Formats: sequence, C-alpha cells, structure tokens
Amino acid sequence: MTKPVFGQWQRMGSVPRDGTRVLALIRKSEQGPDEVDVVRWARDATAGDERWISTDGDSECVILYAEAELAFWMPLPSPVTDRQTPYAAADLPAPPQREEEAGGSGI
Repeated sequence: MTKPVFGQWQRMGSVPRDGTRVLALIRKSEQGPDEVDVVRWARDATAGDERWISTDGDSECVILYAEAELAFWMPLPSPVTDRQTPYAAADLPAPPQREEEAGGSGI
C-alpha cells in the first residue's frame, strides 16, 4: 500500500487513528456547507470516548466530530522548504464525488 500524499483525498476507512493530525472534509449539515478542518483521533478526557477532535481554532474550544460527520481525509502538507512550493488554500483539490445523505444528519 502506498503512503497517502497531500493533495489526494482518501476514504475515512484508511485514516490513521494514532493521534496523527490530518485534514478532514466535514460533511455539510444544517449548520453549514462542507468545510475542511484539521483533526486527530483522541480520547476525550471528560467523557472517555474516542472520537475525532479539533483544537486548531482555539485551545479553549474543543470541537468533537462523530465518524459520520467526516467524509474524506488527506495528510497535512509537508513543511515548506526552499525546494517546495507552498500550497494556498485555493489549491486544495476537490473531494471525490459522493452520494448525498439520506434523511439528514439526525440532529
């Protein structure tokens, strides 16, 4: 199996669950459209549940994601060196086409 590289969206079944931070495509919901966030698999200290978390926006505001909220993932880009071209947010590839949810998100 080849190691996933930045720029290639992968199905969630292949995402590492070892605490590695990855980019994830969050499914659209009643709260808004699809969006990309940096998440990692971790144990919630208060509830003891394992789930996807994001603290990149504010360390005081931990965002928890259920598995069903995440559509695709890709590794974070490599650190930029003088031999690499930095990626702009607009350079992220479009996610693969997927079927629409049936019956809403259950909120």
